Amino acid sequence: MSEETRSEETRSEETRSEDTRSEVYAQLAAVGPYGVRPGHALITMVEPHPGHEYAYNRWYEDDHFISGAMAMPWMFSGRRWVATRDLQLLRYPEKSAIAQPVTAGCYLSTYWITDGRYADHMRWTVGINKRLNRDARVYHDRTHVFTAFQDHRATVYRDGAAGPRDFHALDHPYAGLVLQVIDAESAEGRAELLEWLRARHLPKRLAGSPAAMVTVFRPTPLPGDRMTYVKQVEGVDVRLTLLWFLEVDPRDCWEAHFAGLGEAVRESGLGRVELVAPFVPTVPGTDRYVDKLRS
Repeated sequence: MSEETRSEETRSEETRSEDTRSEVYAQLAAVGPYGVRPGHALITMVEPHPGHEYAYNRWYEDDHFISGAMAMPWMFSGRRWVATRDLQLLRYPEKSAIAQPVTAGCYLSTYWITDGRYADHMRWTVGINKRLNRDARVYHDRTHVFTAFQDHRATVYRDGAAGPRDFHALDHPYAGLVLQVIDAESAEGRAELLEWLRARHLPKRLAGSPAAMVTVFRPTPLPGDRMTYVKQVEGVDVRLTLLWFLEVDPRDCWEAHFAGLGEAVRESGLGRVELVAPFVPTVPGTDRYVDKLRS
């Protein structure tokens, strides 16, 4: 067989393979849920190692945010947030079950995943991250402080039916975000804590506040074949994760609206706050705020 014939056969096999892959995509698109509701989320708070702040920011924004997240099936919205040193110093409680020290984790990324597509997305994300590692496209000088896939449990709005919905939240130009993590007193008590938050506490806190909405999630265990540098999720039986979406910079409203969240939960007797942490949005394509992470 001539070299020309072998090359032609190789090209034909590659073409057939590409046609097969294209047909699989068409089949997958025709079945399963495809609504707009954020049924699941990836919430990941990461600390770049000292001296690697600029390199980490560029890697995450220029490559990983896209190849390791937004290009994946069913992850339909994402946004990055940053905590400069002054924002880190507003965090509490000092002894946190989430971050040790409580100032650890200066970058936060949040992503929405289509309701009912969690298992499909997880198959893809494990596969693509293994590939990214093989191709040396993973930045290892970082620590995952709080990384978990989560199931949506509730969204509470300040203004009822008016304004952006939760599926808009990561695209709307909110000026800030507050991450709050609460642990119920027991696994059995988490449902009661969730109902208290949804029906009583959050509507009261949102009224007249600079927060337009709060989304509430519960974490799920990471798969056994996850990347080894991401630790298994803790507190999956008792924990709730809240995201407060702010229309103003969190520094301008912290004392009036967020400094007392731990006390309010404690007084309910239903749980304890393990982290309250403010962030502002990053500016894509820039290194804004990187020089303010440590001082």
